[in-house]
Amino acid sequence: MGLNVSGPIPLPGNPEQVDSGWERWREIGRRTEDNNVLQFIETCFKSAHIKPLIDCIFGNSSFLTNTLVNHTDWVRQIFESGPETAFESIFVELDRPELLEENQESIIRELRIARRHCAFIVAVADIFGHWSLSDVIGALSSFADKATNVAVSHLLLKGHLAEELALPNPATPSLDSGFIVLGMGKLGAGELNYFSDVDLILLFDNEKTPYIGKRTAQEFFVRLARDLVKILEERTPDGYVFRTDLRLRPDPGSTPIVLSTLAAETYYETTGQNWERAAMIKARPIAGDIESGNAFLRYLGPFVWRRSLDFAAIDDIHSIKRQINAHRGGSEIAVAGHNVKLGRGGIREIEFYAQTQQLIWGGRDAALREKKTRKALLLLAAAGHFVPKIANELDAAYEFLRCVEHRLQMIDDQQTHEIPKTPEKLEAFALFMGFQNSDSFASALSAQLEIVERHYAALFEEAPDLSGPGSLVFTGGEDHPDTLQTLLSLGFEDPSSVSSVIRTWHHGRYRATRSTRSKELLTELMPGLLTAFSKTGNPDTALHGFDEFLQGLPAGVQLFSLFYSNPGLLELLAEIMGSAPRIADTLRRHPILFDAVLTADFFEKVPDSVALVSEIDGQIQRKAHDFQDVLDIVRRQVNDRLFQVGVQIIRRHMTADQSGRAIANIADAAVNILCPAVRNEFTAQHGNFATGDMAVVALGKLGGQDMTIGSDLDLLFIYSAEGESSDGEKSLSPIPYFTRLGQRYLSALTAPTAEGPLYEVDMRLRPSGNAGPLATALQSFIRYHQQDAWTWERMALTRARVIFAGDNLRTNIESAIREILISPQNKDKLLKDVAEMRIRLSDGRAPSGPWDVKNIRGGLVDIEFITQYLQLLHAENSPSVLSPDTEQALENLRSSGVLSDELTEQLTDALNLWRNVQSIVRLTAGDNFDDETATSGNCSMLLAACDAVDIETLKGRVSDTADTVYRIFKEIIEVPAANESSN
Repeated sequence: MGLNVSGPIPLPGNPEQVDSGWERWREIGRRTEDNNVLQFIETCFKSAHIKPLIDCIFGNSSFLTNTLVNHTDWVRQIFESGPETAFESIFVELDRPELLEENQESIIRELRIARRHCAFIVAVADIFGHWSLSDVIGALSSFADKATNVAVSHLLLKGHLAEELALPNPATPSLDSGFIVLGMGKLGAGELNYFSDVDLILLFDNEKTPYIGKRTAQEFFVRLARDLVKILEERTPDGYVFRTDLRLRPDPGSTPIVLSTLAAETYYETTGQNWERAAMIKARPIAGDIESGNAFLRYLGPFVWRRSLDFAAIDDIHSIKRQINAHRGGSEIAVAGHNVKLGRGGIREIEFYAQTQQLIWGGRDAALREKKTRKALLLLAAAGHFVPKIANELDAAYEFLRCVEHRLQMIDDQQTHEIPKTPEKLEAFALFMGFQNSDSFASALSAQLEIVERHYAALFEEAPDLSGPGSLVFTGGEDHPDTLQTLLSLGFEDPSSVSSVIRTWHHGRYRATRSTRSKELLTELMPGLLTAFSKTGNPDTALHGFDEFLQGLPAGVQLFSLFYSNPGLLELLAEIMGSAPRIADTLRRHPILFDAVLTADFFEKVPDSVALVSEIDGQIQRKAHDFQDVLDIVRRQVNDRLFQVGVQIIRRHMTADQSGRAIANIADAAVNILCPAVRNEFTAQHGNFATGDMAVVALGKLGGQDMTIGSDLDLLFIYSAEGESSDGEKSLSPIPYFTRLGQRYLSALTAPTAEGPLYEVDMRLRPSGNAGPLATALQSFIRYHQQDAWTWERMALTRARVIFAGDNLRTNIESAIREILISPQNKDKLLKDVAEMRIRLSDGRAPSGPWDVKNIRGGLVDIEFITQYLQLLHAENSPSVLSPDTEQALENLRSSGVLSDELTEQLTDALNLWRNVQSIVRLTAGDNFDDETATSGNCSMLLAACDAVDIETLKGRVSDTADTVYRIFKEIIEVPAANESSN
């Protein structure tokens, strides 16, 4: 008999399938109406030698069963002639010269039949011990080479016949074609497993490719590659050949599936990573232009094999290993469900053990540049890099684990590496492996896994662990299952997306991660970085924010070194990325801001506006060469200070309520620097008026000094001038002069520059609103408010504060505003107007939700209406009630006897709560905060700012506070106004 059985035949793991298998085979044999087939089946059934072999197949593998019962001729060939002859017959069929000229559908069918034939032969030879592991993986790899060659040759000939290629040797299309197919991984090493993807890198040599088509060689070979993948991978009724993976090419996320050799060489020379060096150890030309493929690999030799021991590179090689959580004993490996490829003590650890040592020593010792894992282990041991006992133990473990891997994949012709999880399936698999029961199998498997784990953990044992809370492997083109599990345990909701993003960093797709040193630093930082993200409310959001941050960095080494030296900054970075989008945006534009966090005064109180003006002016004096520089410096300084305030809020060095004055001081300083600079530029053309001046008056939040990050500026421009025209070369009369100057002020404050935007400015509170002039003469302003102003404009004026002006104009404007506010009021009209205005505002601006504390009834607007109404009502007799600061105005109203202590305390407490809520909501989520969809990080910041234990408690407090304020509003305004109207 041609099949030599070595060792005991595995028992059927599913005995009930044996009888049904025989019955199916007989039934199919009967349908053939070929007595020879039926006679052969019965001979097998009656043979004491053959029947146990067939029983084993029927009782263990549905895939092999289906193949056997439908291809009796294959079974007979193996039993009579042996697996070698049967395997050779496949190659004879695929070597037919006419095959290449057949249509693509025929090629697809021929290769699938050949693949099924190959799989059956290899399985039988493997299961029954006829072939060794080396024979098995060699046969599988040889078939993959042949199938890929047939497909490539067919497609190249097709291109030649279509007059897109001028092949020098059409009879052997691949020869000198310039098209290269590199087999990577197990295929490149000739170690392909039973059900394996084939990892390919597809290249073309532009100088050698005989392309004569109308497009480009690149476009042609991309189309060819797609057809190649279709031929190999597409499932048809006949099955498939191989699943193909093209992701080991340079930077697969941003490059075409076929690259020119020049593009690939440039990539490896400039941004190639050490894990890619490791991958290239196994690279082998398997199809296409073999000579050109070998030339390409020779060119890459210096990239893969470095003659000098580059210690930075060695550290990085070590870091690849250290990203994998190497267990050092003490915990039992669970057999059920264990991944024999990627799990603890698995095949990948053996391969890595060899590859890392080859990278380190293979540059000086060419004998160690071996593609096959088992042979590499023996060569490394022979060279004295570890003792022979380790090589022998790892070799034995490799053979055992590859056998397990193959049996797992034979069952259903599926790519799996996991031991069955259920006791029943585990027992059946143990029998298929040739063991008496699952306990004996589990014991044998555990022993091998523990051997591998022990040796693997000892590799670079002195190096610090980079796996953090678990494996963190982001090399290669696929997700590492242990890494996905680690990311899940860290709280990431979409670990596959996270893994993909991080691999993008390692591919050097961003400028910040392109250099070798930046990648090495990023690898070292990764455990701390991910742990920091895991502590935020939404790790996924934080990581994707950091990804956007990296995209904008011009370089990474300086910042990564800063993080490396100051690990605490990682937590701050993660908190910002996960919880404060406005601050994150500033940081993306100015990553060097992190330097400021390390300064001794960063967490001290932000200076007042006078000190800030001096600080910014000093920067301008040292660095500004022109007006554009002034604009950029102011924007940079403002954003730096706003970043400081934001971080202080996040880190609770400043309450959100306290931040309003600091943010207003920053805005005051910006106005006081820019306006004089603009004025100087303007007067150089248009001159001055003898006594002319224009002031900037702040209203709203800037006027009241209770701004939030992102607040716009409510401004008025008020001027005073004598004379008919300015004295400049291009003289102007007062109205156009100050209107144009106001436009220049606006532009300086709002125009985006290379440093980003500064502020949005709202001028609608000027006399007559948008219909009025941009700048208003002081006398016109006084006359308007005496004769034409609406009540709401008077209310807005209670928050007026002159922030830029000459001393005389400042005094005159402040006196004018005071006189307007203390002038006699029609009390009934005032009450009615305020009540009606609040109704119109409520109707036109509905709150976006319960957290819109500005617009909810009983919110900020109601407190401001109460305060402004009472100031206007009582200022005539008690001018001391006036203050642009709402909180101070409430205190003034209490001191004047207008408000009781109780009401003042209730309104002040509410005001502080609303300011805290609004500041945090705008810092973290904009104006559309929703506690049900907000990240837990956002919610945590809100709770801390409001000193609350949980969201539900805070929501109750918000509701109760709003009810209290609205009750006061109704008591002071709404009910009296209604009573007045009814009278």
